[in-house]
Amino acid sequence: MIVLVAVGLVVLALGGYFNTASDWFSRLLVDAQGWVSSRYLAVADFITVPRDVATLRQRNADLEAEVARLQTQVIQLQQQVTETDILSALVDFARSNPENTYKAAAVIGRDPSPFLRYIIINAGSNDNIRRGMPVVTDRGLVGRVDAVTAEAARVQLITDSASAVNVTLQNSKTEAVMAGSLTGALSLDMIQQDADLQIGGIVLTSGLGGDYPPNILVGQVVSVRKLEAELFQQATVQPNVDFSRVQYVLVIINFNPVDLTPLVPSTSP
Repeated sequence: MIVLVAVGLVVLALGGYFNTASDWFSRLLVDAQGWVSSRYLAVADFITVPRDVATLRQRNADLEAEVARLQTQVIQLQQQVTETDILSALVDFARSNPENTYKAAAVIGRDPSPFLRYIIINAGSNDNIRRGMPVVTDRGLVGRVDAVTAEAARVQLITDSASAVNVTLQNSKTEAVMAGSLTGALSLDMIQQDADLQIGGIVLTSGLGGDYPPNILVGQVVSVRKLEAELFQQATVQPNVDFSRVQYVLVIINFNPVDLTPLVPSTSP
């Protein structure tokens, strides 16, 4: 009887009579497995989430620290590239002007006063720096050495109100005196009225007065003031050097300033 029942069940199954019951049972089994699985995952998440959050926070902190370190390295590399470019430009300038002997120095300080315009460099008398020596960059004239110690020197910028430089305009060969000011502006004075003064004209040192070598680039004329009632014209000069960004300079150490004071006629009675 057992065999007959088994054979009968097999025959019915092969005939498809049990498909509906089989599908119903399969859906019931799948639903039960899904319910158990979702409850298991919920319990597992409840147990493991705090630990995972702590791990993620630590990982996030580590990544932020790594990003900060890499950003610092990028800034340092950019500074090194900038310094390399500046030094390379100074070397090229020195090579293109072999008539002078130069001493490179770094700017290590600036005068905090808004009325005095000086910089401090890290080269002094131990490096053969002397008072009065001209200071330049690859962009042009910076100023001249005003005071010296063994390891450092103070440089008076051409924009200082006490600075005066004898210059010439490249195109017209007109000579003038360029003076600084309290505001840092550069002006040309003592220009003859008949001089052909053009905006954009290149201003170079003339070498007169013995304070600077000739033909050092200073800047460009940006404005001209000419009144018929006055004896001389005036002009404003835009310096070629950005003094707020000067980091390295060249001191012309083979130039000896000439003191013309004893040769200037006295104006006293």
